[in-house]
Amino acid sequence: MLRTADHRSPRPFAGQRIVVVGGGNSGVQIAAELARTARVTLATRAPVAWASQRPLGRDIHWWFVRSGLDAAPLRRVWEKGPTQVNDDGRYRAAFATGNPDRRAVFDRLEGDKAVWADGEVERIDTVLLATGYRPALDYLEGTGALAADGTPLHRGGVSTAVPGLGDVGLEFQRSFSSATLRRVGRDARSVLRRLGVR
Repeated sequence: MLRTADHRSPRPFAGQRIVVVGGGNSGVQIAAELARTARVTLATRAPVAWASQRPLGRDIHWWFVRSGLDAAPLRRVWEKGPTQVNDDGRYRAAFATGNPDRRAVFDRLEGDKAVWADGEVERIDTVLLATGYRPALDYLEGTGALAADGTPLHRGGVSTAVPGLGDVGLEFQRSFSSATLRRVGRDARSVLRRLGVR
């Protein structure tokens, strides 16, 4: 079993039967890439929700910035909707060929076999998890800075438990784009200002 961080090239997977688990952009893109040399299924909890990468001729991220959604604190709204995959048409076209295909996530794995919901048992060479990331904050254990689930206790990036501690780059730290390169600098300046650092 591999994770997206372990994937570098489709070459080592040539001729394999692969299941990519996860319906976000990374899962879809990796599945399409691997399908050039292997037989691939994207296993997701729900069908893929396709969104245009370039509505009205502009990249979707341009629209996020221009409309103000980029800086909006929309966590509750965003989490309630389906995971959308931004696509310029090539990934949807790849899935239209049947390789990769999409299926509901398997019921279980038994050694090198996947047991699908319809009862089919199939030998799988590689399972690749594209199920997202969590911050690696183990070094803060025991400081009181983390909730029971390992997430930081903070308000807008400033710790609510440990004086002088701040975080940047957390998903929805202050807005939709907090975990992106285009927003982390602004969030860092805000955290430093609130901590009294000049």
